[in-house]
Amino acid sequence: MVEAFQHLTISECQRLLEGHEASSVEITRAYLAAIERVESRIRAFIGLTPELAMEQARNADAKLAAGTQGALTGVPMQLKDVLSTRGVPTTCGSRMLEGFLPPYNAAVVERLYDQGAVLLGKGNMDEFAMGSSTENSAFHTTHNPWNLDRVPGGSSGGGAAAVAAGECVYALGSDTGGSVRQPAAMCGVVGLKPTYGLVSRWGLVAYASSLDQVGPITKDVADCATVMNAIAGHDPRDSTSMPGERADYHHGANDGLRGLRVGMPREYFSEGVDPEVRSVVTEAVSVMEGLGAYVDEVSLPSTEYALAAYYIIAPSECSANLARYDGVKYGLSAPASDDASAMEVTRSLGFGAEVKRRIMLGTYALSAGYYDAFYLKALKVRTLLRREFDDAFQRFDVLASPTSPTVAFPLGERTSDPVQMYQSDVCTVPANIAGIPAISVPCGFADSLPVGMQLMGPALSEAMLLRAAYGYEQATEWHLARPPL
Repeated sequence: MVEAFQHLTISECQRLLEGHEASSVEITRAYLAAIERVESRIRAFIGLTPELAMEQARNADAKLAAGTQGALTGVPMQLKDVLSTRGVPTTCGSRMLEGFLPPYNAAVVERLYDQGAVLLGKGNMDEFAMGSSTENSAFHTTHNPWNLDRVPGGSSGGGAAAVAAGECVYALGSDTGGSVRQPAAMCGVVGLKPTYGLVSRWGLVAYASSLDQVGPITKDVADCATVMNAIAGHDPRDSTSMPGERADYHHGANDGLRGLRVGMPREYFSEGVDPEVRSVVTEAVSVMEGLGAYVDEVSLPSTEYALAAYYIIAPSECSANLARYDGVKYGLSAPASDDASAMEVTRSLGFGAEVKRRIMLGTYALSAGYYDAFYLKALKVRTLLRREFDDAFQRFDVLASPTSPTVAFPLGERTSDPVQMYQSDVCTVPANIAGIPAISVPCGFADSLPVGMQLMGPALSEAMLLRAAYGYEQATEWHLARPPL
């Protein structure tokens, strides 16, 4: 029974549930059993919620019996532990929030619960979403299901690993500089970063508020559209939430690639990208061309400054956002020592090395005498990058690139070299800086590990991106590959 349900897509779950071939209780039990079987090797969860899952599954079966179900009713999922869940610990992978019980659900969690979704547990992550390998979690390291000695990517590594390993049907992650797309690529699944403001950030614990977005991690593109239908849309509680009608992201998915204009930014295929990864992605773009897409090269010159700008903007915002963890209002609270105040001791004990590093970087960049030289200059680069994307989208519908410059690297290989670790985000951070949507889809293997192709589009072009990704996916079989656990 476990094996029969373990790698279901959302669409397959829907068919089983609506056809009364299986109940949500049966499917949920099978996924809890799958977690018990493989979790000791993957470690994709920070915490499990089996009692809540079974209660939600029974409620979902009641909805199905009454004919009042939604597209995600009864489908087991994982939530990144940066999303507030009422009565369920939300730690952000940090000792600072260990055991913290939020009094409310994040907006996206409300929307999933309203549909009758089933929560299996909270996903492991780099502390406060700061990392590219899920090795910065204060609790444990997550392993890549394709090779247990490799990282799953980050910071939403728990979600990508769980979906790939068949521990849940889909997951929600957050993406500040690639934290949904990069682990999706490294684990061979689909990950989407929506347009900034399209999905509510209310209840998402903030890292960098002008960059953060919630996005789905799924087994295929159709599932990605289904989750987006549930979570996208205006939320008055989020001041950055876009107004407007909610879209149907399945619309136009079957229109194919004929006539689609695909640009290949040369800066994303240059030195620094592993030759095998470059070759696999180039071949994937050739497949798109063979399906009727028009393909040509394009240049985005400011891309070379994007990573540097990101690692000024994001730490600057995090230094302000994380100032709230003072040991007074919530989270860890340590007593003063002879040498330090209670707040100093709390922050020293509660934050890990990478979080401290980024707080210090951001505080320095915002300090008197350096604001103009660093932060203001980074904002100017952001403006240049946005303009270059706008110009490129005058010629092209989507831009294609590698999602990650390498496949999943060995555990521990980059933990002592932050700059090398930051390079993992070189292909993904530009989309966050510009606020545009981007999706990663499996497109092959290099060194026996998954490779993801990233497709980027102009603001609010999610339907176009999903159409392009779906057209490519249906012409290939990479999304059907499963790790040999």
